[in-house]
Amino acid sequence: MERILHYFPDLSEKQIEQFSQLGELYADWNQKINVISRKDIDNLYIHHVLHSLAIAKFMHFIPDAEIMDLGTGGGFPGIPLAILFPKTRFTLIDGTRKKITVVKEVAQAIGLENVKALQMRAEEHKHKYDFVITRAVAKLNMLVDWSFKLIKKTDRHIMPNGIIALKGGNLKDEILELPQGNYTEVVPLETFFEEEFFDTKFLIYVQGEY
Repeated sequence: MERILHYFPDLSEKQIEQFSQLGELYADWNQKINVISRKDIDNLYIHHVLHSLAIAKFMHFIPDAEIMDLGTGGGFPGIPLAILFPKTRFTLIDGTRKKITVVKEVAQAIGLENVKALQMRAEEHKHKYDFVITRAVAKLNMLVDWSFKLIKKTDRHIMPNGIIALKGGNLKDEILELPQGNYTEVVPLETFFEEEFFDTKFLIYVQGEY
């Protein structure tokens, strides 16, 4: 939790309390439903919460923006970002019912009123969003296939609407496999955070196709 405050020192008391509650809530739920690797639960705040918040270092979501977290798993990156942007509306989807149960329970426990959690696949979804965000879900070309039809045509942020994905490893081949004409930006997370964990992690922005 100290590292969250280090990088986001302007949190309100309510936000600090909400972030503080995540550790115990996820530890408890992880005993029942394995949403985070058992070996990794002790690293929740760096490997999951702070990792999710990298998106906030790249993009400041405006009030009333609509953001979809595709393949949210146990609620990452959606829940940490929903805490940070309480006036932005987040829809978290995942195909696994147990994971969506955890998301709903955690959001309710910390009083998040800007989160909707749905058990469904992206292909079944019809609503449109300013941005689709993901964390370690699929290859970029698959994310584009699933996401571009869900992205609004009207831009309201500093950058055009699109996909913001958190990924690791060598992304060169994935980017080359994208359809021609896509604007892509890759940002190393070590730009934002000094922990060694982020040395091999990246944020990838892909502009929506209109």
